[in-house]
Amino acid sequence: MKVNQSLMAALTENMLIVNMLLSLFFLPGALTVYCGVYNPALRITTPNNMQALIGSCLQIPCTYNTENPTYDRGKTIYGVWMKGGVILLSSPSFVIFNSSGSINTYSLNITGNLKEKNCTTLFPNLTTSHTDIYFFRVENVVYRASACADPLQITVKDSPWSPSINLPSDLKEHQSVTVTCSAFTPCPQSPPELTWNLQQDSLRQTEKNTDGTFTTKIQETITLSDTHDGYNIRCSARYPVIGGNKTAETKVTLSVSYAPRNTSASISPSGLVSAGSWVELSCSSRAKPPPSFTWFRNNKDGATNVSVGQVYKFNSTEEEKFYCVATNDLGQQKSSVILVDIKDDQSSEFQILNILKILGIVLLCTSIIIFEWWFRFSKKPKKEPEEPTYVNNVMVTKES
Repeated sequence: MKVNQSLMAALTENMLIVNMLLSLFFLPGALTVYCGVYNPALRITTPNNMQALIGSCLQIPCTYNTENPTYDRGKTIYGVWMKGGVILLSSPSFVIFNSSGSINTYSLNITGNLKEKNCTTLFPNLTTSHTDIYFFRVENVVYRASACADPLQITVKDSPWSPSINLPSDLKEHQSVTVTCSAFTPCPQSPPELTWNLQQDSLRQTEKNTDGTFTTKIQETITLSDTHDGYNIRCSARYPVIGGNKTAETKVTLSVSYAPRNTSASISPSGLVSAGSWVELSCSSRAKPPPSFTWFRNNKDGATNVSVGQVYKFNSTEEEKFYCVATNDLGQQKSSVILVDIKDDQSSEFQILNILKILGIVLLCTSIIIFEWWFRFSKKPKKEPEEPTYVNNVMVTKES
């Protein structure tokens, strides 16, 4: 065990020595980087992965930390960015920027104060060639160290990010809510322009996130009603880039709960109902969530609960008045009163009987008239035929 520990200590010491020696040498146009896996000389705090848009810029939030005794904050400090490579001797990273002014391939600018260990850097006018892995390095007199344990992956894309619309998940009528449309802002110097179909004069704000990145947002406070249920909120983000703009849009459909509306009752069959026949009452209402229904009958002493459910069927015996109540978690609403009107069947039979009597009298009178007419016609005397007169055996008529 002691042999293994001694061997490990020796290997670690050798790796650190190699690391210090290699960090002193620069290849033409490139820097060979190697990190020991134990106690790296320089650490930086920055997002591991960042995305940018072609034709725009990218601001990299960056702070560094070192406890090396050779680091002298009072002396001039230079920041170096290296691009590409894997942390192996056989795969060097190329230096693309040195704050001393000796190298600046991509027109980078360290906007942070290096003496305060702020290495925030601005990458302008990005192209797809910027997509790669980057490493940061600090140089201070004899102290030189690379943060090879904290690589930064930058990805440059051609299409913009869709904005996000944030609002509470449980929406109810009469509730006052703040709707926020926010867009990722890799380049705070040229933030996206946000527009939506809510109030157009919403103030745009670009805010710094906890990790040092930025977000642009607009907000609007609205008071919800049942008319907002199913309403589509659309927000678009227009990113300025070299040669124009790139736009993306997001849509969110509101789901708003509300108390019953437009509650009404109907009856089938409509009109007068015969006593003893079946009647069907139906209740309808617009509500979210869907309501439950309760039927009430109006009595002299007040209303009586007679049924639960959207439809109430019963055998009618007398004239009665009913109404329904629609209820959900947000409230209730009562329908107008509906009347079950029973028709007077005895009166109807009497009317039918009178009609039959009248028809009988009319038929009787008609029969008498027809009989009288026939009787008179049949009793009328008939003329006897005249006998012919003959003269010289020739029949002579009166006309002759």
